[in-house]
Amino acid sequence: MALHKTRIASFIGMALLAVSGTCTTATAGTDARPWMNRRLSPDQRAELVLKAMTQDEKFRLIRVDFGDTENGHVMAPGALGSAGYGPAIARLGLPAIQESDAGLGVAKPHKLGATALPSGLATAASFDPAIAYAGGVMIGGEAHRRGFNVMLAGGADLVRDPRNGRNFEYAGEDPLLAGLTVGNAIAGIQSQHLVSTIKHYALNDLETDRTTLSANIDRAAARESDLLAFEIAIATGHPGSVMCSYNRVNSVYACENDWLLDQVLKRDWHYPGFVMSDWGAVHSAAKSALAGLDQESAGETFDKEVYFDQPLRAAVASGEVPQSRIDDMARRILRSMFAAGVIDHPAKQAPIDFAADRKVAQRAEEAGAVLLRNRDALLPLSAMQSVAVIGGHADKGVLTGGGSSAVQSPQGNAVPGLAPTAWPGPRIYQPSAPLAAIERRAHGKVGYASGDDIAAAAKLAAQAKVAVVFVEQWAAESFDAPHLALPGHQDALVEAVAKANPHTIVVLENNGPVAMPWLDRVEAVLEAWYPGAAGGEAIARLLYGETDPSGRLPVTWPRDESQLPRPSIPGAGLAAIGLPPQGQPAQDVDYDIEGADVGYRWYQRKHLRPLFPFGYGLTYTHFDYSGFRPQVENGKVTASFTVTNRGSRAGVDVPQLYVTLPGSGEVRRLAGWCRVDLKPGQSVQLVATADPRLLANFDGRSQRWQQPAGGYRLQLGHSATSFEGEGQVTLAAASWAANASPAGVPQPCVAGGAR
Repeated sequence: MALHKTRIASFIGMALLAVSGTCTTATAGTDARPWMNRRLSPDQRAELVLKAMTQDEKFRLIRVDFGDTENGHVMAPGALGSAGYGPAIARLGLPAIQESDAGLGVAKPHKLGATALPSGLATAASFDPAIAYAGGVMIGGEAHRRGFNVMLAGGADLVRDPRNGRNFEYAGEDPLLAGLTVGNAIAGIQSQHLVSTIKHYALNDLETDRTTLSANIDRAAARESDLLAFEIAIATGHPGSVMCSYNRVNSVYACENDWLLDQVLKRDWHYPGFVMSDWGAVHSAAKSALAGLDQESAGETFDKEVYFDQPLRAAVASGEVPQSRIDDMARRILRSMFAAGVIDHPAKQAPIDFAADRKVAQRAEEAGAVLLRNRDALLPLSAMQSVAVIGGHADKGVLTGGGSSAVQSPQGNAVPGLAPTAWPGPRIYQPSAPLAAIERRAHGKVGYASGDDIAAAAKLAAQAKVAVVFVEQWAAESFDAPHLALPGHQDALVEAVAKANPHTIVVLENNGPVAMPWLDRVEAVLEAWYPGAAGGEAIARLLYGETDPSGRLPVTWPRDESQLPRPSIPGAGLAAIGLPPQGQPAQDVDYDIEGADVGYRWYQRKHLRPLFPFGYGLTYTHFDYSGFRPQVENGKVTASFTVTNRGSRAGVDVPQLYVTLPGSGEVRRLAGWCRVDLKPGQSVQLVATADPRLLANFDGRSQRWQQPAGGYRLQLGHSATSFEGEGQVTLAAASWAANASPAGVPQPCVAGGAR
């Protein structure tokens, strides 16, 4: 779950009445409630409210109740049927806290429905912060119009293992890409006057036994990888809340981890917001509070007891926890409410333009789908070709990931009743059928086979000019996949169809990289991820060339499990979907194996050749680079170059700037990129700036960021392994304290002129 503040429900009359009198100047209302003066800063307003609060009101603010009735739980009176609820404090004009899951849309109540974004990996694959921001605006707007004022969004954990069941909620393996993607999504959400969380802090990179698993890693390596992603996202999006995770970090639970919460987050990053627990992640009162936890989430339902009520009151009474800490907890929550506009712009029920919101989801999918293979230019399809559409419930809709991020359409679940129907289900399909979208475009005959009968599917494929096979992999929080293989008989289905028809296209709807033993026997592969509310339409537009594939992989695609830092995940699986766990889950995971070299950096360090590298993706045209010239300007490392569209179609390119620091054992890291749309034959000169946070290492002994002196190798890449431009710049040594890391304001690409 993600941490966010909630807006007042429209039916809570007293709280609405209290807030509706807000004005911008000192009137009778602000005389009585001076914190309602919008001219004051969020810090000033929070301090004024705090002075007026009773101890009971402070203790009510630092915990929320569960807000949902599903899976047999009891919903708090006044809640809207989602993640969390805290009652209004009408005396002070403070609205009820209404918290909604999650980062891909308003997940609950399912019966009302909402617009589902494509998976977080699809958004990251766009390499376009504007796409992330627009998606945040859309889901934030829907949440606000449902009466919510906190969204549990902003998943920033790095993809360290492609089998992690929650990868679809995250933004890939690179800290810069993940941080900027998630940060912009958070900024979009909060533009709609909600508090957004960022989650799951930190190193919640596996789901198997997630409530007790200890993620063990050198602190310096953590600062350069997962924590760097969070640092960049927080600096970019300014989330009102950080959600601490279930797992332990170096043996200490994340929600009572002083190093994570107080030392890194609040001291080094100067974070002014509040820390919220994940649902069931609190194990103590005094220890958690003193470590930096500010709000307990749904403790009455998920924790052994409500630690932030009587146990914490007793700790204050005994002097174990100072009153100043309780005040700080409440102050931080209040500050985030004012900063996000929760108080000044109360959430209330309002109409939602679902048609417009579906267009936002469709654009995200079209920008993030990745064309992995296109032998002999089979794609784009011609409208005159006959088509066999096979598998994946393509006649009904497109798949959605499960758990707390599962969003159901207002039109309902297109394929109800599939296992698991209980948590972490239900398995949900968006009612956007690829079959119907293909039929609207094809003038030739279109046939459909479910794929349950492999022989019948092969027979249908043999009768068509091209065959499009949809394969799927359902994933959700609380479990990991034990292997990379597609479930069921889908590999056999693809093999049979490809044998019957050499012009076979595979469309993947999945959580992330999967094994593809049939790859060399199919002509095209489109990675669609979980495609979102308009996924069927987006996929058809991509297949028929109405829009050009422009996504690039935000994760490295391994050849098999042997290439991973940890080839197996003990205890992974979920019996309810036919993946029975094998062996006992581990209580520790060693992330020092790869340390800060996550994903493509691990492959480079170990001299491994993946199936598809990070940053890879094909288009329907061809781009080349020339004139690569790196330099240091005004203390910034920049690189100018020219991109030319050498093909006959318009298309989008994503040139990527990689840097290798001086010193032995260093591997290249993504330092910046561009996204450019060019017509056939068009060229554009671009200037990319390397993010300074990627030009330094964290030194654990001195607790400082160190920029080593020497030559920095810069490479311009089509991916993390394919380069068309190389050079070097020399930098002097530089050093920054842990609480003053290199200034990292993202620099957009600058166009020097098109021709």
